[in-house]
Amino acid sequence: MKGRAHLLGVAVVALAIAAAPFVTGNGFYLKVLFLIGVNYLAAAGLNVLVGHTGQKSLGHAGLFAVGAYTTALLTTRLGWNPWLAFVAAGVMAGLFGVLIALPALRVKGPALAMVTIGFGIVVEKVVSEWQDVFAGQQGIYGVLSPSWGGRAFGDREWVWFVGVLGLATHLMIRSLLRGKYGRAFMAVNTAEVAAESVGIGVYRSKVLAFVISAVTCGLAGALIAQQNQYISSDFITFNLSIFFLLIVLFGGSSVYGPLLGAIVLTLLDAFLARWPHVQHFTYGALLLFALYAMPNGLAGWIAGLSRRLFPALAKPAAVPPPDGAWRLRGAEILAAERPLLAARGLFKAYGGVVPTNNVDMELKTGHIHSLIGPNGAGKTTLLNILSGIVPPDRGSIEFNGTDIVGLAPNRIARLGLGRTFQNLKLFADMTVLDNVQVGLHRQMATGFLSALLGLPAAARAERHAAAEAAQILDFLGLGDKAHERAGSLPYGLQRRVELARALATHPRLLLLDEPAAGLNPQETRELVDVIAKIRDLGITVLLIEHHMDLVMAISDHVIVLDYGEKIAEGRPAEIQRDPRVIAAYLGADDPDPDAGDTRAPDAHIASATTHG
Repeated sequence: MKGRAHLLGVAVVALAIAAAPFVTGNGFYLKVLFLIGVNYLAAAGLNVLVGHTGQKSLGHAGLFAVGAYTTALLTTRLGWNPWLAFVAAGVMAGLFGVLIALPALRVKGPALAMVTIGFGIVVEKVVSEWQDVFAGQQGIYGVLSPSWGGRAFGDREWVWFVGVLGLATHLMIRSLLRGKYGRAFMAVNTAEVAAESVGIGVYRSKVLAFVISAVTCGLAGALIAQQNQYISSDFITFNLSIFFLLIVLFGGSSVYGPLLGAIVLTLLDAFLARWPHVQHFTYGALLLFALYAMPNGLAGWIAGLSRRLFPALAKPAAVPPPDGAWRLRGAEILAAERPLLAARGLFKAYGGVVPTNNVDMELKTGHIHSLIGPNGAGKTTLLNILSGIVPPDRGSIEFNGTDIVGLAPNRIARLGLGRTFQNLKLFADMTVLDNVQVGLHRQMATGFLSALLGLPAAARAERHAAAEAAQILDFLGLGDKAHERAGSLPYGLQRRVELARALATHPRLLLLDEPAAGLNPQETRELVDVIAKIRDLGITVLLIEHHMDLVMAISDHVIVLDYGEKIAEGRPAEIQRDPRVIAAYLGADDPDPDAGDTRAPDAHIASATTHG
């Protein structure tokens, strides 16, 4: 239903673009239509960066300038063909996007906005002050515009050209965002640590989104320079960056948002042109209205209204029935009883606090290992060190024959180390199915160009990923929740969704950080069976848990930490009787079983950990 509605919409827009220049020959109206297309082109890429990846930029006027001046200089000074100059403008803007993104995206939030503002201001000053090259406010005249059949573009041809570009941009960005890369962008936006844990390169994704936004903005600048056959520094102002960002925020992060924002704000801009002193006030008021009254933008408001009026449009596509039980891929399965992870001398200190103090550990394939200890013993810190989130101050970690100290978390995840988190890190606004498909990110061989162009290979990979995600959900009893928003589920089911996402990475070693936290007794009993099923698939498990009944029922090997030090390890029965473990949990130096409490040592531990 959604696919047919989209194709119908594209056809209607294409017909409207084709017919508009015949409906009116008024130059002003045609120029407004052209500007809607230009603004859409700039905002469509910026929406990938801001709306989907969550990175704020206030310097895209500088990238607009790169595209405009590239085509101006190439056609006026070097005599390039206008078509080649147009393509070069996009390429040059993309290169500048890389140069800006590499240092800028290492910071976040307001700091990133400041860096991009700085770039925009620098570009504005360069084109204003470097008269010999950019001609400042006087500008560059005689910029060559494209021609077709020996005839230079007129007003009608410009509307058709920008319309074709806009449609192509929409189709490509829609294809990209509906697949592997779009899910990665949204995962980075929602929870960067969780994205890294499933093998997504967060920094790489941010750079890619920035470059996409740079290319479309550069092409928009080239269109303005070639259509006007003139460009000057007056075009390149901070207000232009604000205007592009306002289009994105007002329109909404939907793939249709930039188009709606470009239509409304371009028409408003044309209407207010005779009162320039009112423009800035109007834009500010409109932005505040959008943020408070329409937090998901105009597109989000329209989508919500459409779902209420036409429920059939909101019906999700059917999830393919699981084709057999889910299994690890053959290459991921390792022989049992062989060393999988060996850590030696791990040490981590935060000032005077030492949560990991010279810890040694060895995990063998096919086992369920449990890591226990009183609150504050350093268990989660140790898991963070093993998964690369926290670097150790010293020590070594060898995972399946590879030294992983210093590797980024996403690279460790690609080696086959998956994990869940003590505090849930779901992609709450994505569906359950999409959460699991994010986990399959490294398993999908889809290339960027294949996803961008919507090639058959990308479509096949998406179908296979959806089918495998359905298998994983069925394995964990979540098949009927596939299209529900992950953040709307009960807490126990959210825990299971996070586990499904971790399994989708095809881990050789699965780190579970308090998976029973917040579960009721029935859910905890079910979790014991689930962990046993995971072990039977050939996945080694390292479990942090405070529920001793669960630990003792499921573990093959138990490691005990106290104040960052390993104080004991062995089989569950041995750990229950270890005096050092009992002392750690009960806070007694010399536990005396005859001192009035006749419970067995394992009852002491269970009581202390259940309530601790």
